[in-house]
Amino acid sequence: MPMTITEKILAKAAGKDSVKPGDLINAKVDLVLANDITGPVAIKEFAKIGVDRVWDKDRVALVPDHFTPNKDIKSAEQAKMVRDFAHNQELTNYFEVGRMGIEHCLLPEQGLVGPGDVIIGADSHTCTYGALGAFATGVGSTDLAAAMALGETWFKVPESIKFVYNGKLNKWVGGKDLILYTIGRIGVDGALYRAMEFCGEAISQLSMDGRFTMCNMAIEAGGKNGIIQPDEITRQYVEGRTKRPYTFFTSDPDAQYAEVYEFDVTKIEPQVAFPHLPENARPVSEAGRVDIDQAVIGSCTNGRMEDLRLAAEVLKGKKVNKRVRLIIIPGTQEIYRQAMREGLFDIFLDAGAVISTPTCGPCLGGHMGILAKGERCIATTNRNFVGRMGHAESEVYLANPAVTAASAVTGRISHPEEVL
Repeated sequence: MPMTITEKILAKAAGKDSVKPGDLINAKVDLVLANDITGPVAIKEFAKIGVDRVWDKDRVALVPDHFTPNKDIKSAEQAKMVRDFAHNQELTNYFEVGRMGIEHCLLPEQGLVGPGDVIIGADSHTCTYGALGAFATGVGSTDLAAAMALGETWFKVPESIKFVYNGKLNKWVGGKDLILYTIGRIGVDGALYRAMEFCGEAISQLSMDGRFTMCNMAIEAGGKNGIIQPDEITRQYVEGRTKRPYTFFTSDPDAQYAEVYEFDVTKIEPQVAFPHLPENARPVSEAGRVDIDQAVIGSCTNGRMEDLRLAAEVLKGKKVNKRVRLIIIPGTQEIYRQAMREGLFDIFLDAGAVISTPTCGPCLGGHMGILAKGERCIATTNRNFVGRMGHAESEVYLANPAVTAASAVTGRISHPEEVL
């Protein structure tokens, strides 16, 4: 029976020869993940199950990253609950402030997720790891608690949609633009509970950082998961990094898809998603004049080295507009260190930016960049819902790091070529 890559991974995890869309399965998981917001709920539910220990102390990852470093007493209490549980359970993969990073940047970097894995996380952007050729999806904290105890969970096998990106990318166009363009075409529920499989010439040329960005935002189209078939770029990334044996799965040529979309990427320019939905994407050339108060470069979507290098390329020798606050947040401590070594911090500081320790911070309206009433922010984050980054009457515009950096310089949404 021909299968997609998603179906093959789930079949293996369920101990079956094959599965088809709609099947209900119990599948073994390779890793479960929670953070300082979702972790406490899962920990409370875990206590009700009646087991003393998690199923595997090496396969539970806890990453306090949303409100850390702690922004107030409540967040400190949440982080303490996660910390105490990790120590009591002797978890191998607990990442304290100073060793942590934004979870979806950190886990691939640390080699905790790999091709062929089944990963669940109590965070919707767990789908990021599909960039490695894994099945990764977000779950509720109660489901996560059960998986911490059992090492398995249930799924309904999703249908798959194939997205084929033909041609070569234009300058300043990357994974963020491809996924925003795609969501703009199909809508925020266009892939509801379906696997989004990305392929084609443009994907094969995309870096791992760009692939992480695309799969990260599959949930913004309602996708159950995003996934890219592993190739030589994947192999170069995981070799010597991934801590467990991994398997490269590929879709069969005659696998069945619910829908197939084909895009000519040579016609795609940098995208900007207008408030208040990621589907409100349009080319930056059609943005018109939109003045901004803040720019944020970072998050689990675009806080990796490629993103910071792009921003530095635009900002070098420039100054942030006097009416704009530019906040730059490297995704992990290692990314922070590498950016510092490459001299990117000097470029950012000379431009007038502030550099934060790794944190989700402003992306979810947590801290480190909250918007006041009437303020506008352009950000490399993944959501621009009403009140997402602060006041309900503020606005968030989503874009790639180059567009965000250029906009910080001009004080309005701008194409990078305007400042170079």
